Amino acid sequence: MAALVDPGLRSTEPELCDLRNLRAPGLDELLAEESQFWNDALAWDFENSASLVRKFVEIRALNGYALVCDGQVAGYSYFVFEEHKGLVGDLYVRRQYRSRARELQLLDAVLEDLRRSPQVQRIESQLMTFAGPIPQDPHLRDFPRDFLSLRLPLDRPLNLRPVPPRINIVPWQEHYQEGAAQLIASTYRGHVDSEINDQYRSTAGARKFLLNIIQYPGCGNFLQAASLVAFDSTRGALAGICLASLVGEESGHITQVCVAKEWQGHGLGYELLRRSLELLRERSVRKVSLTVTSENTQALALYEAMGFRKTRHFSAYVWEGF
Repeated sequence: MAALVDPGLRSTEPELCDLRNLRAPGLDELLAEESQFWNDALAWDFENSASLVRKFVEIRALNGYALVCDGQVAGYSYFVFEEHKGLVGDLYVRRQYRSRARELQLLDAVLEDLRRSPQVQRIESQLMTFAGPIPQDPHLRDFPRDFLSLRLPLDRPLNLRPVPPRINIVPWQEHYQEGAAQLIASTYRGHVDSEINDQYRSTAGARKFLLNIIQYPGCGNFLQAASLVAFDSTRGALAGICLASLVGEESGHITQVCVAKEWQGHGLGYELLRRSLELLRERSVRKVSLTVTSENTQALALYEAMGFRKTRHFSAYVWEGF
C-alpha cells in the first residue's frame, strides 16, 4: 500500500507532523472513524466538517498537527484565528492509538502555537471527542457542560403553556437577526456562558455568533422552519428566540434558546422549545440534542423536565493571561 504520509515521517512511535505538511488522503481512515463516532454517540452527521478538513489540508491551509505512527495518521487537532483569540476546532485520536498522553501531546502543540501568536489574547475550546481532564494550569478555566438528547415522538406530548397576551411567537425571519443579537448580548451579560464564549458579551459579537450558526455548517444546517422568535408587541422588541438546525437525516440540534431576563420564569423558554420540537417532529426528525453548561441549573432542570437526558459530559476550556 502506498504511504499515507511522507516516508520520512514513518515511525513506530507517534510523532507530531504539521498539518500543512500532510497529504490529505492520509486523513481518510481517521476522519471515517471520527465520523462514525459522531454518528453513533451524538446522532450527528460529521461529513460536512470532515470534507472541510480534507479541503483545507489539501491546500495546506489548516493550522494544527497530526500524530503519525508508522505512516498512519493516528490523530489530529487544528485551530483557527478569530481576531484577538484562537479557537481549538477539533481533536481526535483513533481508538487503537488513543491515550491521554497522546491527546495532551496534540493539545499542547496547538496551544503552544496559539500562545506564540502575538494577536492571540484568549483561547477557547469545546472538544466533544476529548475526554480530558487537562493538567492544572494557572491560565486555564474549565467549564463542565452536558450534551442532552431526546427521541421524537415523545411518549407523552408536552402540554401547551399560554404566553402573556403581549407576546407573539412567530417563525424566524432574517430581519430578526439584529434584534436577536441585541437580545443575546443583554441576556447573557454576567452569565457563565459569556465566560465560555466572549461573543455573548456584545451585540457585535452576538452578530458573529448568529452568522456562524445560521450560515455555516459547524452546528449543522440551520433550519428556519423550526426556529422561532417571541416578539413583545408592547416594546417592539424580541423577548426570546429558539433556533434549530439539522445535524443528520433524522437528527436536529437546538443551537440557541434565549429569553430576555424580564420574561424568564413566565414559561416562555418552555413554549418556544416545545413548539420547535413539534416543528422538528413534523419534518420527520427522530432525535433532538442540545448542550448546556452544567452550572446553568435552571436551564438544565427545564430541559430534563421536557424529556431531555444527559448522554455525554464534556468541558469548555478557556485560557487567558498567558
